[in-house]
Amino acid sequence: MQAEFAAMRQIPLPLGAAAAAGFDDFLPGRNAAALAHLRALAAASAAPTPLYLWGPAGSGKTHLLRALAAARADGGRGAPPAWFDADAPLPWDAGSAPALVVVDGVDGLDAARQHAAFALYVEAAGAGWPLVCAGRLPPVDLPLRDDLRTRLGGGLVFALQALTDAELGAALRAQARGRGLDLADEVVDFLLTRHARDMKHLMTLLERLDDQAWIDKRARITLPLLRRALAAAAGPGSAA
Repeated sequence: MQAEFAAMRQIPLPLGAAAAAGFDDFLPGRNAAALAHLRALAAASAAPTPLYLWGPAGSGKTHLLRALAAARADGGRGAPPAWFDADAPLPWDAGSAPALVVVDGVDGLDAARQHAAFALYVEAAGAGWPLVCAGRLPPVDLPLRDDLRTRLGGGLVFALQALTDAELGAALRAQARGRGLDLADEVVDFLLTRHARDMKHLMTLLERLDDQAWIDKRARITLPLLRRALAAAAGPGSAA
């Protein structure tokens, strides 16, 4: 039965360790314009203007990048998307005619990777490859070499806004429903007041709740179940 449960999990994209992401499970909040543009980019065949997304941690940058990469790959618009970030080993090679080139977390690039990102930007622009980058800061404030910072600010720029409490709660409930779970109101309140308020962290907690719900054979997530899940994650001898 455990094998059957594992088979129900989402299959990760070949773009890193994060689970597969899609446009449909992104709650836009105040980011409707950015979401609409990325959907259009996913469907377009013409080379677009380079795009830069910026916003605080948890605003959905990486989720949108992965959704775009998955959509471009599914559309058969070239070779597999090429994904780079601060942890990607050098040298950076996008391959031949990738469906998309992504550079995530540009504000964390070291000097060598800034050089690689600049070369990649020039190559993508010259070859007409779609290029999307993301970071936590607006282009003018990025701690990068001048030529790279200028190019990131010279294309299309979208500032992503973090979700409000109501939007975060709605997103948590929607994600839980997608897993066949029902979050009690007290659980949502606990998660939003006692834990980091970004979707990446909250989705990690929801994953733990999903595992605990399977162990307890319950679909209704209550505070006692939440405490068991947190205690299990913390290890033996930890207080809930």
